[in-house]
Amino acid sequence: MSQLLIRLSAKLSSRNNNVCIHKCFRLFSTGPYLTLGTRVQEVLPSGCKIGDVLLFDPAKEQILTLHDKTIPKELKDEEMIGTSHGWSFFYDRHDRIVRISDIFSPFASKSNPTVIPLPRLTDLPSEQIEQVCNVAMSSSSPLGDEDCVVAIKFSGDQLSLCRPGRDLEWTNILTPFHCCENSNVMYSKRYKRFYLSAPGGIHFFSYHLNENTEHHKLVYRDHPELDQSEWKTLSMCSRREYLVESSSSDERYLVKWYAHGSYSSVLNGIDYQTKRFMVFSEEETAEGKFMCYTEDIGEMCIFIASNETFCIPASSCPGLKPSTIYFMGHGFGSYDLTTGDTHHYKAPDGVITTPCWLPPVSI
Repeated sequence: MSQLLIRLSAKLSSRNNNVCIHKCFRLFSTGPYLTLGTRVQEVLPSGCKIGDVLLFDPAKEQILTLHDKTIPKELKDEEMIGTSHGWSFFYDRHDRIVRISDIFSPFASKSNPTVIPLPRLTDLPSEQIEQVCNVAMSSSSPLGDEDCVVAIKFSGDQLSLCRPGRDLEWTNILTPFHCCENSNVMYSKRYKRFYLSAPGGIHFFSYHLNENTEHHKLVYRDHPELDQSEWKTLSMCSRREYLVESSSSDERYLVKWYAHGSYSSVLNGIDYQTKRFMVFSEEETAEGKFMCYTEDIGEMCIFIASNETFCIPASSCPGLKPSTIYFMGHGFGSYDLTTGDTHHYKAPDGVITTPCWLPPVSI
């Protein structure tokens, strides 16, 4: 977890002016929030650390600090590789062990966060498990649900599935045709399967533990009306596709994220900036299922970063904007689907190695 340790100033531009805002969390409902990392205050003889957990609130554009949380020694040298349903996943590259923790949850135990070890990862022949695309989970908690399944998608053709607390080893699946190398995995509550989209968004594949892979072809209706120069600009952009399902309904969307890359002397590499998002809504007709372009997803908001992409109603948290995509990766901000306008957040100081959105939680 040392890679998550960051030095953060409390400076973040507010929605109206540049002021210094630093607020402690004392509510009974949460977020959504973006994980920023931890700030260590003390190292205990036991090997545990005491520190602050740092989160970003996009609705208020504020940094929230959860003070004096215990960072278990099992996580101190591990890298966070993603989140799902508010649970964080950490990877020890030395022993290839993945651990699940609720350390970033505002409602987790302050002195004794939950840590759940998973079996040692194994790689398929000719595959590597060093680079992770993302993680997804079939239920809201790995505790008390014996049917909960965790899926890890690696960069390459390997997808690994495991039931926490039940399986002694991972079920490794080779995704077909080398077409899902950098795809993100998501779980559909409606169909009870994990999904991967192929580049271009024309095909996707679904998986279930101990069941055969299913192939699906997407048929599109409607596309945005853009002039030739706009299409040319988008053709020079990198593009990634994300499948996401609404948390409050059976609606499903395919999001296409376009980002243009240019050389940055500051980064000494390619700097990508978001140019546009396109959203296609899945619609069922008498003729079959179609993906239909839309610039209005009602009151829904979509959250994309290194987490399992999720979609929630704006009404679930005051301050969220409907029909908006909140993103971190190729820039940091929110994109209004209706107007096409991008609102940029001021990135906090320090390096955020694995930024992940956490969905709202209430008790």
